[in-house]
Amino acid sequence: MSKQDSCNRSYGAVSRRSVLQWSAALLTAPFVAKATAAFGQEKLAGSGEVVVHSYGGSFTENLRKYVSDPFTKATGIKVIDVTADFAEPQVKAMSAAKRVDWDTAFISPFFQGYVEMQQAGTYMPIDYSLWDNEALKGVPESARLNDAVVAFQNATMLVYNERAFPNSGPKNWADLWNVKEFPGPRGLNGSGGPTVMLFALMADGVAQKDLWPLTDAKIDRALKKLDEIKPHITKWWMAGGEPIQLLINREYALTSAPDGRVLAAIKRGLPLRMVWDGATLGDNYWTVLKGGPNTANAQKFIAFVNRAEMAAAFTQGTGYPGPNLNQLKYLPADLVPLISINPNNAVGAVRLDIAWLTAKRADGKTNADNIQERWLAWRAQ
Repeated sequence: MSKQDSCNRSYGAVSRRSVLQWSAALLTAPFVAKATAAFGQEKLAGSGEVVVHSYGGSFTENLRKYVSDPFTKATGIKVIDVTADFAEPQVKAMSAAKRVDWDTAFISPFFQGYVEMQQAGTYMPIDYSLWDNEALKGVPESARLNDAVVAFQNATMLVYNERAFPNSGPKNWADLWNVKEFPGPRGLNGSGGPTVMLFALMADGVAQKDLWPLTDAKIDRALKKLDEIKPHITKWWMAGGEPIQLLINREYALTSAPDGRVLAAIKRGLPLRMVWDGATLGDNYWTVLKGGPNTANAQKFIAFVNRAEMAAAFTQGTGYPGPNLNQLKYLPADLVPLISINPNNAVGAVRLDIAWLTAKRADGKTNADNIQERWLAWRAQ
């Protein structure tokens, strides 16, 4: 992983491999929304096509089955798939060349250059007049930006092997530091970023409401707390699948891990337990690309996928929850307790402060870059 990737993707974006493995694991109880002309509503009806970016493999296959094909049936608009591991470099290049071939793209706000692309007018304003009332009420205002909509969110959380703690397992980050009451080998994300700093601060007693901004003083405090646990970290994991395998092999008793990988393992019957208190949440956006060949149809596609029933189809088909809370009534009962938009899980989670992380300091570095430099220097000690 390059420095740029470790600085800007480990916080909230997900890798293509994580996307594909999670989406492949969830299709145990398929759900396809009932797609009819009435469901599409007259204002979404149209003709022609829309070019939609996704990550390829099972993710694109499931997006087509559970969202794109129902969209075509309901509206008459054909969906053309394009795939890329990361859309941002291609979107940036197309915009610079003034030859935009896609209509929508998944974009991470942690991409280095996202703010510059946004300020350059790369993304069109989202047409919320096309959304139905259930979508507008179900998708929080914080997820409905002027030129983007949260497509899905992913989390990094404390996870433990139930076999290691059969009676009462850890319940928060302080318990990861509590090696006496919760003995066993531990893991944390070696690529660092603000998530590990946040875990350390919460373990040190900082209230969630006081975590942001991550000032230099708070970073000092976090690194001092990390000094305590460093000798007990048997391996700093780097790829999303590592902590799950190490938990299964009992090389970890507890660790931080991406929620998607944990959920997929639980669906396979593995004895892992998610701890949502103190989990960090990052967003990935739907965008409509300015200059795309079918932007009107792209607006209709995004309005369609954010409807509650279709949001549930997206979540079950891809494994990643979109922000529409009204979808919960359409999801299988066994899936609801395992996803981040469940209010019982969300109440204890910490959302990453994208605006602060991407803001530039007086020295010209972003706050995210500063945190990563501090982290790498600490790891090298």
